[in-house]
Amino acid sequence: MKVYVATNGNDVWSGRLSAPNADGTDGPFATLERARDTVRALRQTTLLPDGGVTVLIRGGVYPLTQGFRLTAEDSGTERSPIVYRAYQDEQVRLMGGQVLRGFVPVNDPAVLERLDPDARGHVLQCDLAAHGVRDYGRFSSRGFGRPTTPAHLELFFQGRRMTVARWPNDDFARIAGLGEQDPAGDGHGGVLGRLEAGFYYDGDRPARWARPDHAWVHGYWAWDWANSYEQIASIDLDTRRIIIRPPYGLYGLKTGQRVYFLNILEELDQPGEYYVEAETGLLYFWPPGGIDAGEAAVSVLEEPIIRMDGVSHVTIRGIVLEDTRGHGIQIAGGTDVLIAGCTIRNVGNYAVTIDGGTGHRVIGCDVYHTGDGGIHLTGGDRVTLTPAGHVVLNNHIHHIGEWSKCYQPAVMMIGVGHRVAHNLIHDGPHSAIQLSGNEHVIEFNHIHHVCQETGDVGAFYIGRDWTQRGNVIRYNFFHDTHGYGMGSMAVYLDDCASGTTIVGNLFCRCTRAVFIGGGRDNLVENNVFVDCDPAVQVDGRGLDPRPVWHNMVSVTMKRSLDAMKPHQPPYRERYPELARLDEYYQRDSGVPPEGNRIVRNIAFGGTWLRVHWHAAPQLLDVRDNLVDEDPLFVDAARMDFRLTAQSPAHRLGFQSIPIEKIGLYRDEYRT
Repeated sequence: MKVYVATNGNDVWSGRLSAPNADGTDGPFATLERARDTVRALRQTTLLPDGGVTVLIRGGVYPLTQGFRLTAEDSGTERSPIVYRAYQDEQVRLMGGQVLRGFVPVNDPAVLERLDPDARGHVLQCDLAAHGVRDYGRFSSRGFGRPTTPAHLELFFQGRRMTVARWPNDDFARIAGLGEQDPAGDGHGGVLGRLEAGFYYDGDRPARWARPDHAWVHGYWAWDWANSYEQIASIDLDTRRIIIRPPYGLYGLKTGQRVYFLNILEELDQPGEYYVEAETGLLYFWPPGGIDAGEAAVSVLEEPIIRMDGVSHVTIRGIVLEDTRGHGIQIAGGTDVLIAGCTIRNVGNYAVTIDGGTGHRVIGCDVYHTGDGGIHLTGGDRVTLTPAGHVVLNNHIHHIGEWSKCYQPAVMMIGVGHRVAHNLIHDGPHSAIQLSGNEHVIEFNHIHHVCQETGDVGAFYIGRDWTQRGNVIRYNFFHDTHGYGMGSMAVYLDDCASGTTIVGNLFCRCTRAVFIGGGRDNLVENNVFVDCDPAVQVDGRGLDPRPVWHNMVSVTMKRSLDAMKPHQPPYRERYPELARLDEYYQRDSGVPPEGNRIVRNIAFGGTWLRVHWHAAPQLLDVRDNLVDEDPLFVDAARMDFRLTAQSPAHRLGFQSIPIEKIGLYRDEYRT
């Protein structure tokens, strides 16, 4: 059975025709809600037809004033799934925003006086209220350790997120001094300031700002892996001291750390910047091209564009979801929901969130320009090790974390038994994939140019739990990962993460390509490292007696260990190595990094192995690695790291990596 929706449809029609008939008496529906209710009524009154029901959506823009919601009563069955998809190859755009027209030059003398002289001939204005937009949104203190909240009103032009007027434009200012020192310090012997006491800045730039109470400041306040946005409460121009409003960041602040200021009309001084004056409802914008050279739209919707609660056997296919303050798609519970071949872009939060349920899949989608992360998976039962079976497959995910930055990865995996495979991930400020839980598989992904704005960060990251085991990282290609300050790792097993298998991966131009930060029972086998510095690094932080590390092991990690009942099934049978922790906890003298195996790897260029910080070589099983010998790649200059038949690595038992299978592939969803 087929049901049709079109921009020129009518909800009083039957929805059984793909276009209005000649006399205008019948045709497609006008809204998704009408199509949904028709399918719902069919499901309640008769059996769904074999093969299910397909809602075919004709091309065009569908502005939404509220999200499209499906519940359990909108579910299909295995034999009769429900599909919502674009009609043939037509582009269907579900827009959580409003297209703007009627931009005019700024002519208010008071506004022109506040603008930079070089900007006055370029900045245009648009009346949001005249477009029916009266909720101008609100900035919130987003960032590390903060809850997910809808974004403020954002402007998108030519399909890209524009920049809220800021200073400095492309770099950071620095914290020049602390308002008040925290006597406790930072836990590592460093000086820390109290955020509530403010900070000092250099120079006189804020003297230009007429409304500093509207301004916000974004900072990596104490650490390069923990950011937040804070609203300015006051600026003392004489002492150059800034006081911010609560809530405050979690770690205080340090001199020299990076900050920038935003939401300031006077800083609208380059193409691509904008500012919204909430009192007047006017949007000021310096377009990066002619204003008629592309579509301008602002985000309005705060709820997910599509929300599914308890839904099963439903597919969303081939649709563009865009320009919203909230999530693109939110799924809670249910089973077998498929998001396929969609483009999800310019969203304020995540593109797709999956909370619970089983067997949900995101396949063949393009995800980019997200305010938070890309795809967020939660599911499975860690106590019983029951898998959820969620899958993220063959997606192109890039330019994520454009607002919240830290710990907002392209893919977040929480729970048990997810698979993330064949994705292309690049251009992000922090991690590409972050994992929490057990027995996930990360394979055949191509990951590059991530960790670009943060430090002490991993392209792949897991940490601080002895029991999160059975995870497999295999046949992935990591290259050109970056980092700030302390830099980045490609695979970061942080804070004693254990029981991870890292096999058959290719690492090129990565610092600390595989980092074992005090963990146990990890396997690093059959990987290729090219120009990495070092290829593998191991430490023994679990033995450090200083309070910050002792408390991590003896309090935080002991609590999470006990919560999983390691001496009872299924952990006792699945992870017998956990029993060896008992003797160390009885002595309370720390836990060494035992059981790590580093075997049959290739390291060419760069440096090979670093063992430090309470770790010792005799704690490791390191053998049969090809180091300081040409492995005879097919064409290393062109990044073809397949091995020739004459490679000396074959004598060590090295198995060829299926490089040709890594990354995206063409199928019915990704053509």
